[in-house]
Amino acid sequence: MFAVEVRDHIMIAHSFRGEIFGPAQSLHGATFIVAAAFIAETLDPNGVVVDIGRAHAALQSVLAPLNYRNLDTCAEFNNVNTTTEFLAKYVFDRLANAARAGALGRNGRELKAIRVTLSESHVARAWYEGTLW
Repeated sequence: MFAVEVRDHIMIAHSFRGEIFGPAQSLHGATFIVAAAFIAETLDPNGVVVDIGRAHAALQSVLAPLNYRNLDTCAEFNNVNTTTEFLAKYVFDRLANAARAGALGRNGRELKAIRVTLSESHVARAWYEGTLW
């Protein structure tokens, strides 16, 4: 398998519901490093998995509406714990739509999977990986 990974970051605020979250039930901030790996079994005729510039632009586009936001006030996250795992799947779904539409400079059918990793510190991260077809 071949992969190309691009990274960016977001700064958000949110809170969680549930005793399991302890002090994180209160509003708190988080800075996530977000990495998106695009995976293919073969390289395209240019020798790449996807166009890195387009992949980075797609990631930036997905993250922009979240950056510097209190996720508790976003209607689409109403009654949802916006955990690191949840946000990884959220980013994956939007990048998968872009990949399937061919927005990364390659026919989406030629891509196999995407892995989205959110690192919330140097000791903790979560990811979601899924196939595109």
